[in-house]
Amino acid sequence: MAEAGSAPVLGIIGGSGVYDVDGLTGKEWRTVETPFGAPSDQLLFGELDGQKLVFLPRHGRGHRLPPSELNFRANIDAMKRAGVTEIVSVSAVGSLKEELSPGTFVIVDQFIDRTFARVKSFFEAGLVAHVSMAHPVCPRLGDIIEAAAGEVGIRAERGGTYLVMEGPQFSTQAESRLYRQWGCDVIGMTNMPEAKLAREAEMCYATVAMVTDYDCWHPEHDAVTVDQVVKMLLENAARARALVAAIAPKVRSRTGPCAKGCHTALDNAIITAPEWRDAAVAARLDAVAGRALKAGRQ
Repeated sequence: MAEAGSAPVLGIIGGSGVYDVDGLTGKEWRTVETPFGAPSDQLLFGELDGQKLVFLPRHGRGHRLPPSELNFRANIDAMKRAGVTEIVSVSAVGSLKEELSPGTFVIVDQFIDRTFARVKSFFEAGLVAHVSMAHPVCPRLGDIIEAAAGEVGIRAERGGTYLVMEGPQFSTQAESRLYRQWGCDVIGMTNMPEAKLAREAEMCYATVAMVTDYDCWHPEHDAVTVDQVVKMLLENAARARALVAAIAPKVRSRTGPCAKGCHTALDNAIITAPEWRDAAVAARLDAVAGRALKAGRQ
């Protein structure tokens, strides 16, 4: 487990179509156990251009797990136990804007969470915490992704709001039109509560949203089908792997804790007084909140 300010370890959570990372050396799939159950798959450890990297296929190899059945807590806890300090989430999305055509990558900076069937926090009765989600992604990591995209010739729009729906069904037209009225840019099913849990675990987090289709609002496009999505997924996947290769060496530039506060997000978040904390809950949080809990005992 990494301490705040430790050398960067890049974590990649691969969404639909991204089940491996090209160019890794010293590749090894390892089982990482967590107090929250099993993550989506084993984690792939290796190095990419000298940068330590850990990869997790969000839906498991072979795409076995639907969005509502993902064990988000186990995924993030496993990443933390693996020493990951920075997470880049690569996710397939639908577009809610005419200008964000299929094939566009969006470096998201905001989320609207419309999920309802998921556990959304590591904290619970006996150990209460409230982290800030005003700025849910790390802008420093976003800068790195933007620069890397430019280097490999990927059209990447900086900034955008990602509406996270429960799924697994796609939107109705009424829902799609509503989300457009809200000013949302893309829609998907997986980045919440992932982003919230990464913040609680004191890791930098950023999303690369890969547009596969126009959501069903578009009058000149047929309703979304799996065939359409899969075709664009395959086209996006190769570019996503190239983007990861360009991101990896840039992550090494960080020295010390993240200047945006990601690695110290729990400093003023834990509310429960030390003498009232549930020991069993605290034990489960040894990875995600160990730094802050240790500091709170002093």
